[in-house]
Amino acid sequence: MGRLIVEQIVSADGYAADVDGGIDFFAVPPEPGGDRGAGDGGIDREQLAWLEGVDAILLGANTYRMFAGYWPAADPRTEPVAEPIARLPKHVVSNSLARAPWGDGEIEVLRGDAAASVTGLKERFDAIVLWGSLQLADALFAAGLVDELRLRILPVLIGAGRSFTPAGLGTRAVELDHAVTHPTGHVSLHYRLR
Repeated sequence: MGRLIVEQIVSADGYAADVDGGIDFFAVPPEPGGDRGAGDGGIDREQLAWLEGVDAILLGANTYRMFAGYWPAADPRTEPVAEPIARLPKHVVSNSLARAPWGDGEIEVLRGDAAASVTGLKERFDAIVLWGSLQLADALFAAGLVDELRLRILPVLIGAGRSFTPAGLGTRAVELDHAVTHPTGHVSLHYRLR
């Protein structure tokens, strides 16, 4: 059976969204004098290298809407992760979406029970990444379907907001697989859940 990797972008104080559910803090600029692209401190290179081992993308309905409004038209020359996002099979878990347009095509909508849908997806793919999609991630953590957790920590504090795990998760041991620090102050942590 395949692995489900939840990847979340979080503030240094552990929030995946602000108190209003917003993610404006994601746009934190790199350190003074830095710029995106070649000056991103290796963030894009590290993300692209990691994505070479991913076979499919999973999204909840809200994150799908955000992604579908941006990524199909993103230029890989300025947004390097646009290429793997375009290439990899994409799936959205939703009982409310009738269809899921993506650029000139559509992506697969998984309906019904989220845990059952994702279990079926894990039988089809070796490594699936779930990006954002906090409500879906909560359900999959609760169902014990998350195998790995990848945190991309931004060098910013926001003081309050929404955690990247469900409130009732309880204590779960994780094992650090690897950590990468970047000159911009960003940190990537990759954990395996026990």
